[in-house]
Amino acid sequence: MKIAMLGLGKMGGNMAARLVRKGVSVVGYDNNQTIVKELSEKEKVIASSSVEDALSKLDKQKIVWMMLPAGEITKKQIADLIPLLNKGDIIIDGGNSNFKQSVKMGSMLEEYDIGFMDCGTSGGVWGLENGYCLMVGASHEVAKAVEPALKALAPTPQTGWLHVGPIGSGHFTKMIHNGIEYGMMESFAEGLELLKGRKEYDIDIGKVTELWRHGSVVRSWLLDLTAEALKGDPELDEIAPFVADSGEGRWTAVEAIEQGIPAPVLTQALQVRFRSQEKSKGYGYKILSIMRNAFGGHVMKRKG
Repeated sequence: MKIAMLGLGKMGGNMAARLVRKGVSVVGYDNNQTIVKELSEKEKVIASSSVEDALSKLDKQKIVWMMLPAGEITKKQIADLIPLLNKGDIIIDGGNSNFKQSVKMGSMLEEYDIGFMDCGTSGGVWGLENGYCLMVGASHEVAKAVEPALKALAPTPQTGWLHVGPIGSGHFTKMIHNGIEYGMMESFAEGLELLKGRKEYDIDIGKVTELWRHGSVVRSWLLDLTAEALKGDPELDEIAPFVADSGEGRWTAVEAIEQGIPAPVLTQALQVRFRSQEKSKGYGYKILSIMRNAFGGHVMKRKG
């Protein structure tokens, strides 16, 4: 199998490398040609100098996987791809696009007989070694055509990927996943701040998070990453209490309103992030910030 990967940043670059390591040929393109060169030399990704060049190096059925910022950049790239593709070719959006936009993109591409897959992708900067969790929205035919790549990217060929439903369902599932993530992160942040707040006990937060990793009912990958981050700096003195939100938490809260389903934990976790952006103080906000950095490589705001 051979595919093109457009966008070789933190996620796209690692995904291209994993695919190659698992036997899938990848033609890589990024505006940053230095990244393309590095992946070509280190991981045997086939370098390309433009989108057109990348497509020219694909086989008869062109499969193009995009790992680009959601919104206008992704929409423009899809529009630019249409005249370069033929009937039966496939575009995959593996970024964090809004599922409603994915439905629109799928309908538009259907007019050109170009297949579309919206693939919610989780795994962050650790996916290269551990594999990615992939939530796929597509027709049966498109999902089947891309299946070898999904199996290569997932933790195992049998686990970590799922064709959840038609176009839109992949990004919808990932949106809800991220909303749950917000709630889990907020829970840890509040609990650890409470532990730290009882000054007379002088509890070592780093040691407690490491303790909870073994046998506790709250053990999880988020806890693993938090414990590791706290080993070097349990006080987090250099980290600003500022937590960004990347959009999917907002979409999840809106979805809860549209469906009329109460989601107080997910919604409140989002509101707390908004509060942190108003120059708030608090150890819990620092905990949230290091968690985002640990799993996704998101930039932490530092003091100064």
